[in-house]
Amino acid sequence: MLLFPNAKINLGLSVTEKRPDGYHNLLTVFYPIGLCDILEFIEDPRLQRGQCSLTLTGIAVDGDPVNNLCSKVYRLLYDDYGLPGISAHLHKVIPVGSGLGGGSADAAFMLRGIRHLFELPITDEKLEEYASRLGSDCAFFIRNLPVSASERGNKFKDLRLSLDDYYLALVCPPVHVSTSEAYSRVIPAVPEKTPERVVQLPVKTWKGELKNDFEKSIFSLYPEIEGIKDKLYAMGALYASMSGSGSSVFGIFREMPSIAHEFPDCFHWSGPLKREIV
Repeated sequence: MLLFPNAKINLGLSVTEKRPDGYHNLLTVFYPIGLCDILEFIEDPRLQRGQCSLTLTGIAVDGDPVNNLCSKVYRLLYDDYGLPGISAHLHKVIPVGSGLGGGSADAAFMLRGIRHLFELPITDEKLEEYASRLGSDCAFFIRNLPVSASERGNKFKDLRLSLDDYYLALVCPPVHVSTSEAYSRVIPAVPEKTPERVVQLPVKTWKGELKNDFEKSIFSLYPEIEGIKDKLYAMGALYASMSGSGSSVFGIFREMPSIAHEFPDCFHWSGPLKREIV
């Protein structure tokens, strides 16, 4: 089975309060984009039940493959369904730790793919329950449609939002932003205008209205990230923002932007925001 787990961007992100459990409540809009990893797996008769052999290529991923979210998905479903052994290959294209949800997408697509391959009687709601055990935004990729997200980013509300007429430029500098550090520096506050409310307005009005609460502190630590945002605006972006807690920055354009020579030291990707959900 061959799958293409896609990334997402955050359209606005407000950290509203710190929770008693140590996490934070937030408000954001998740929007799927066409940048994808490549995930392939097959039933492997050479392996015993309960065994998942995972090979990782592409962008380097730290840690043992046995601790990768895809491996954890297999073990999670094996506990309930006694699956045959599988061999899997994950080729990473989405930058790791960039605020694009690549690892969560890989896990969600693994869940969906195993359900299909072995014809497991699992509803989408049950898949979302499994996904929520693996990460706050993992369940988003089960539906893989624009949503307004709240609480820890794991409570979703379907959103009628189409950016079909626009193009995306995505830039990720070689900078690692610690998620825990990002949250430790943000000051929680309830916004006057929620991201859900702002994205209902024309894209050309988003600048100055649709905000990411992490930007202020992250830009002070890593001014090169702010420089990317400024450059995207100088190139004609209608709206530009850091995604999640960084370090990736995206710009939304009316026409396909040319960025190949603008950010030579960064990962970059551009494409239409119109895409078929896989």
